[in-house]
Amino acid sequence: MSANSDLNIDYLANLARLALTGMEREKFARQLGDILHYVEKLKQVDVTGVEPMAHASPVFNVWQEDTARPGLSVEDALRNAPAQRQHMIVVPKVVE
Repeated sequence: MSANSDLNIDYLANLARLALTGMEREKFARQLGDILHYVEKLKQVDVTGVEPMAHASPVFNVWQEDTARPGLSVEDALRNAPAQRQHMIVVPKVVE
């Protein structure tokens, strides 16, 4: 589809805070026109009897069962710490 004359690419670019070159304006006008043309095509599809959904496929809980397991020991957790004191990692002060 060619660029739709109703599309105001300069206005859209301003809303999006984009500085577009002339070539980019033409390219994006053509792409946006194609998208809008496809949306018009989709409006023609009969969706009576189709239940609205949030996802294209069913979403199921994929998390594994939450079970308590032993974690790292203090020694293992601090093994690679560059500096430690009283079983804690010492880091440089970042707040004054």
